[in-house]
Formats: sequence, C-alpha cells, structure tokens
Amino acid sequence: MSKSLKLYGGVAAGIGLMLVGAYNFADRNVAGYPTNPQVLAELPAPIPEPVAPVQTATAPDAADPAALDGGIVGAAHADNGDSTGLRFGLGREALPEEIAAWNVDISPDGTGLPVGTGNAFDGEPLFEDNCAACHGSFAEGVGNWPKLAGGDGTLADDDPLKTVGSYWPYTSTIWDYVHRSMPFGAAQTLSDDDVYAIVAYILYSNDIIDDEFEVSNETLPTITLPNADGFIVDDRAETEYPIWRTEPCMENCKDSVEITMRATVLDVTPDEEGTEPAVDPAPAADPAEAAAVDPEPEAEPAAEPAAAPAEDALDPELVAAGEKLFGKCKACHQVGDGAKNRVGPQLTGVVGRDIGAVEGFKYSRTMADMGGTWDEEILGAFLADPRGTVKGTKMAFAGLRKDEEVAAMIAYLKSFSE
Repeated sequence: MSKSLKLYGGVAAGIGLMLVGAYNFADRNVAGYPTNPQVLAELPAPIPEPVAPVQTATAPDAADPAALDGGIVGAAHADNGDSTGLRFGLGREALPEEIAAWNVDISPDGTGLPVGTGNAFDGEPLFEDNCAACHGSFAEGVGNWPKLAGGDGTLADDDPLKTVGSYWPYTSTIWDYVHRSMPFGAAQTLSDDDVYAIVAYILYSNDIIDDEFEVSNETLPTITLPNADGFIVDDRAETEYPIWRTEPCMENCKDSVEITMRATVLDVTPDEEGTEPAVDPAPAADPAEAAAVDPEPEAEPAAEPAAAPAEDALDPELVAAGEKLFGKCKACHQVGDGAKNRVGPQLTGVVGRDIGAVEGFKYSRTMADMGGTWDEEILGAFLADPRGTVKGTKMAFAGLRKDEEVAAMIAYLKSFSE
C-alpha cells in the first residue's frame, strides 16, 4: 500500500510541476490580445486585400471594452488606417468568367445556346456511336432504356408512351440534356455541332423536321414540339387547397332531408307517410308455357361458294423464314390485323401498294414524290439497299444482304393482304 502511494504521489507531483512551468512560460513569453483599436489596426491582415469592395462592418463602441474584446475578430483590419472603417475582408465579387462557367442552362427562347449547326444525316452516325446502345438505332429504345421516338397520341391512354415527340414541351430541353448529361458515362464529351446533329436526328426520328433541315442556335428555338401546349401552371395552392381545408360538416348539415328517388329493390327506401308501397315487378313468364310455343323453323344457311384456288401459292417454309427475318423490322414496322404506323409505316398489303400512300404517315420528300407501286422488283431492290434505291429515305436500316433473305421477306409480306 505504501509503495503505491509513493508511486502515485510522485507522478502527481511531477505533473503539477510541469503545469506550473508551462503557465509561467506562457505568461512571460506570449503577448496578450490587444484591446487598443490603434494597435489592432497596425496588425497585418491575414488575407489579401479584396479585389472588389466588400460590405463595411460597423465598428464597435470604443467606450465599451467588452465590445472591443468580443466584437473584433483577428481577421479584421482597418480601412486606410481608419479604425472606424473595419472590414471583414471575406471573399470577393465573382468574375464574369466564373459566373459563365456555372450558368450553362438553356432557356426555351434559345438564350444560352452556343453557335453551331447540325442535321439529321450528320446526326445518324453520331447517334449510332454514342446513343444507340441504350436508345436503339431508330430512337425506339433498347430493353428498359428510354424510348425517344413514337408515342404520338398516347398521352390519354392508360399506359402512355412519353417520348421527345409525344411529351416534351421545348426543344431547348433536348439540347440542354444531351449537352449536359450525354452520352451515358462520358457526359460533355460531344462538341456543340455534334449535339446539334444528334438533336436533329432525334427530331427527325419523331417526324418533327425534314431530313434536310439544319438545326442551329437560330433555328432550334423556332421548332414547336407537338405537346408544347400540353402543360398547365399548377395553381392548386390558390384554387383547390382552400376548398379542401375547410372544416367538414359531420352532423345536422341540412335543414331537411327529402327522398328524391326510390330504389327498384324492395325494402330499401324507407316508406313515407301518405305514399303507396312499391308495387312488385311483373312476374316472369312461366318457363313451361314458353317451352310450349314451337319456335319457327330456322332457315337453312345458303351454301357458301367454293373457294377459288389461290394464285401463286406461297411456300410455307419461305414465309416462316421471312417471319423470322421480320424481327429486324419490328422496332419500326407493324404488319397484320390492327397494324399501325410507328417509326415506319404499317406494311399490311405493301406488295402491290402505291409507294408513299399509307394514310397518316409522314414520308420523306423523296419517298412521297417517287410514285409507282411496290412490285416485287422495286420492293426487292429497296429491301437490299434502301438508301441506294431511294435517296433520302428515312429508313436507316442497312438492308438485307442475301437474295434468299429478300425473297423470304417478300413472301412473308405477301402473306398479309389488306
């Protein structure tokens, strides 16, 4: 026990001596904080003089020592030696270049758009290289990635397709989003002209501009999207909230209650004094009596004419091969009963149909002015080399490489007639 006391006592004494020595050293060698404003003004400023004027702080009352001790910070310094013009010296005004680096948003009227230009033809290979992996070659979307084209007239459906063409209100948003966030994983690597070209291809895929339209900082704000007027100002806070926030009536809400209609089921509506009870509905006819009445003999159906032998019967194997190949076309085309126009026109009855004649589909200028009919020769040439056969066609498909593939596709399309 005595050994422990001696050990702890020695340690405590040593710590006490060390603290006393440290206090004496600090008291003799560390200067106290100045309370004289004149002395404080002569201290060097810890930060450089601001480039632009900063707000001047109100100097504390010199007659109040407490205000001087607690109200002046070490970073403060005098303005031109005047102790009454103390400034904090925090920060400076932002330079125009610094503001411009952050102010990158684009307004619907085109404010903020950089100078540049691009068209759909230039945008197609750029879209294929930078966007098609997620959004598809024709902006139709891949898997669960967003679709950028189509959806026209679907906003009122139970499952609307919201795309650039069917939902977005302003073209400036397209440019801003592509420029700021795309391509995925490599944002802001596209030049301004590349962004204009990709935007042109997206608009072209939605049949909003022609293939020859030049999208630029001057023309982009002039393009009106189909749903530009489909948005309204949310004024529910002013028009609806006051109605639903009133105290609801829970009892004696009306002076009198009247029965205005009577239920067809008995014993539901309470009887009123002076009214006759509801009359039972007329009894149903006796099934036995109904069965006793002999029905009139049915007329024998007229014999159907024998089906004429089909001309040029199609090879089932060739049709099956064409159906498999049509999987390459489903992203843009539909065929069969109920087929509708999508990115491309519906193809029911296309063999023998007039070129560029599907109602409601907006063809390229070249296709619309081509004339003629889709006979097997012209259709085969187009399926093998779309752009070589019809210059300026909107169809971006490269074509079928083999003659047997072309024959199978034509056989499959011939199996559908309008």
